[in-house]
Amino acid sequence: MKFGINTFLFTSPFTNASTRLFPKFKAWGFDGVEIAIENPADIDPAFVKAQLDKHGLVCTSVCACFPPSRDLRGNKTQQRATVVYMKQLVDIAEILGTKIIMGPLYSATGRADAVPAAEYKRQWQTVCGHLKTICAYAEANEKIICLEPLNRFETDFLNTVEQGLQMIRAVKSPALKLLLDTFHMNIEEKNPADAIRRAGKHVGHIHASASDRGTPGNDHVDWRGVAQALRDIKYEGAVVIESFTQDVKVIARAAAIWRKIEPRRDDIASKGLVFLKKTFK
Repeated sequence: MKFGINTFLFTSPFTNASTRLFPKFKAWGFDGVEIAIENPADIDPAFVKAQLDKHGLVCTSVCACFPPSRDLRGNKTQQRATVVYMKQLVDIAEILGTKIIMGPLYSATGRADAVPAAEYKRQWQTVCGHLKTICAYAEANEKIICLEPLNRFETDFLNTVEQGLQMIRAVKSPALKLLLDTFHMNIEEKNPADAIRRAGKHVGHIHASASDRGTPGNDHVDWRGVAQALRDIKYEGAVVIESFTQDVKVIARAAAIWRKIEPRRDDIASKGLVFLKKTFK
């Protein structure tokens, strides 16, 4: 099992210059980096890969980002932009040396409309169709698309593991799996560990996020239960710390971070990693 850190904790957008963070990540003991790519033009993937190699790190995953301009259940322009963007990320993932592209790619983050059942069904069919296209491209390039259920305050479309499994069954592509995030599961699942077991072989990626978006282990998530569930399903992928602070203003607003959650931002990464290694290994 590899342990990674999502770049949103420290910067937005991630650019070539952001690779200056890599020595710090390596010194803390991370195996890899989850790179959030807000716009493909922000980075030279070959340069970023060279910097990862230089510092003995891997790219655990590419984190896809969904502002209002990208929405698979939005208007035609938003839908087309999302499909193009996801195909670009598949190509970038190849250069960065990772198989995983992940995120809530069904919708713009923060869109929660509470639409009527008939409209929801129409949106579901639209999203499913686009995911088939995206996953076909990913499969042809030996990549995995990991779909992330979000909590009810961030989306009205897909909140639970069961809904994620329904989408996987509808899309019918081996390239589609689930990204499960302990922060969202803490809100939406009756029992996160049981939800992980239900997802089983369809779990493609894990976000280790504290119940308050602070330091993993300094919260009330049942970490031992989550760790045991991952052992039970024989999960061998990466576990990535994803957290946000007020230091990165754009992401703080998107994630509703209105106060200082921990005294030091670095502690979320460094102390969180120590806890996760002790608990998950």
